[in-house]
Amino acid sequence: MRVRVLIVEDDPAQRTGLTLLVAGWGFDVASAPDGEAALAEIASATPDVIVSDLVMPKMGGLDLLRALRQQGIEITTLLLTAQATVDTAIEAIRLGAYDYVSKPIDPQRLRILLDQVVERLARQQEVAVLRRQLREHGRFGTLIGASRPMREVYQLLEQAAPTGASVLITGESGTGKELVAQTIHQLSPRATRPFVPINCAAIPEALLESELFGHEKGSFTGAIARRQGSFELADRGTLFLDEIAEMNPALQAKILRVLQERVVRPVGGDRDRPIDIRIVAATNVDPMEAVRTGKMREDLFYRLNVFAVHLPPLRDRLEDLPLLVHAFIAQFAKEQQKTVVDADEAAMDALRAHHWPGNVRELRNVIERATIITRDRTVGVADLAGLSTTPRTQHHAPSTPHPAPGTAPNTLYPGLTVNDAERQLIAITLEHTGGNKTKAAAMLGISLKTLHNKLARDAKKADD
Repeated sequence: MRVRVLIVEDDPAQRTGLTLLVAGWGFDVASAPDGEAALAEIASATPDVIVSDLVMPKMGGLDLLRALRQQGIEITTLLLTAQATVDTAIEAIRLGAYDYVSKPIDPQRLRILLDQVVERLARQQEVAVLRRQLREHGRFGTLIGASRPMREVYQLLEQAAPTGASVLITGESGTGKELVAQTIHQLSPRATRPFVPINCAAIPEALLESELFGHEKGSFTGAIARRQGSFELADRGTLFLDEIAEMNPALQAKILRVLQERVVRPVGGDRDRPIDIRIVAATNVDPMEAVRTGKMREDLFYRLNVFAVHLPPLRDRLEDLPLLVHAFIAQFAKEQQKTVVDADEAAMDALRAHHWPGNVRELRNVIERATIITRDRTVGVADLAGLSTTPRTQHHAPSTPHPAPGTAPNTLYPGLTVNDAERQLIAITLEHTGGNKTKAAAMLGISLKTLHNKLARDAKKADD
């Protein structure tokens, strides 16, 4: 982006020198001899950045900041001063100054600050685009939804993204936690650097430490060469640690050390390597419950939970369902080169009636299949085969005999008792998670203790 800089300096030689220096870096540059002249210049052509001397006749840098604030004008401002004190620094920041540079000016420091401002302006411009996209299309980057719960999420992302603070994302499986992490990265000053995602639950515990920290040659059997870990790969970027509560507490302690000391030591290494990363973590379990049960270290939780972002389950934001369905149909129709454009009202009723234990991920899979198999321009109820609910507008008799209690059919049917329906839902969810009760409980929206109680109840009933 082309950035306009206004140089405000009373010394003619320094003003000319600064103008030539900054223009040589590719900026559009204007100049003014004092604060009053700067206000006149701003009225005719608003700059993106002001580089102003602190002490000048008529109106100095602090008075210029006060005048801009009174007029409601927000412009990123850098102050130049040969008389820096703690008091003036605090006052300058309070009035909205971005930073200030001591005289004589170090060109390298000034260039670094201007580059930081450019990145900051780019992020602000991107957020403005996303806000317009949200107003017009109900989307915020790759995130879809205009419901109140999702708008609250977007507000948190706008606040958290520009900072370097750690973020902890919570929410059930399938709610889009990795998309949120990517959005935080894309709206941050690290956007041009790597985004490295790691699923802590998907990597065997014996390999996870090497995956995160890397290893030195010969550090264990099979380590035939030095290998960088995810921390080093994410240097100057963002590391996303998904399912952080599934990580061994001893390894969590090593993560905490990285956060505190900003160094990483590869497996088998004898020295630390400095790193500059931002960590975004996520979990599909209640983190406070994980702390209480010892699954998650309390000190790590508080270190990660600087910004807390909770993603609502799909069943709590069903007003977003049409937006999601339309977006997924458009995506898959394009990929499959089909002319499908939407879902009919009966299909939408069926989708609204579903509980969505797998959330947006489950919806995406359902719509992908429906878009592929439909022969019409709109997805109908018949294209939603396998959806584990009977649509509100449909009252078909069961086409197969009632299954025995405890079995897991592909669909529910009228006449099934609530207890049997619950039993079957638990069974198919456990099958989906490969028997992982923690994940199953999270998908079902109940605590692990509740799941164990229900399983024990069903086992006792079977014995009786």
